[in-house]
Amino acid sequence: MENLNIDIRLIFAILNGKVSAAINHNLARNFRAGGLNITPEQYIILMHLSEHDGVTQQQLCTATYKDKPSMTRLLGGMERLHLVMRIKGRDDRRSNTVHLTHTGRDLKDQAQRIALLTLKESLKGLKYEDICTSQEVLRQIFSNIIHAKG
Repeated sequence: MENLNIDIRLIFAILNGKVSAAINHNLARNFRAGGLNITPEQYIILMHLSEHDGVTQQQLCTATYKDKPSMTRLLGGMERLHLVMRIKGRDDRRSNTVHLTHTGRDLKDQAQRIALLTLKESLKGLKYEDICTSQEVLRQIFSNIIHAKG
């Protein structure tokens, strides 16, 4: 690791979120072009709920790395679009569970097709082996971060 040749510009691009921002920008543009009225943030929530319907808002915050006010704002907008519904907890009235509606599930399916096309655009020109290696590297970096003692 001592002789590691690191392109510091690439590290800064990763640290300041340039790669993520560029992909999110393209995804938002592709959603609009496909006639979908959602943001990449909302898409992530739809994806999570399609796999884990009925989670609490706090669990959604944890899973998506969003703070409570941001999640409340996102879910409010999604409720107005009839994509999700929040149901008050029986035991704890302060705890809402969040559920996908039929509209939300249908939109998630449409958005997923657009997201896959956007990902293919982003990965164009890369070899399959390089994509697999990149995935493993990013998984390890993420694991290192969430398991770091601090």
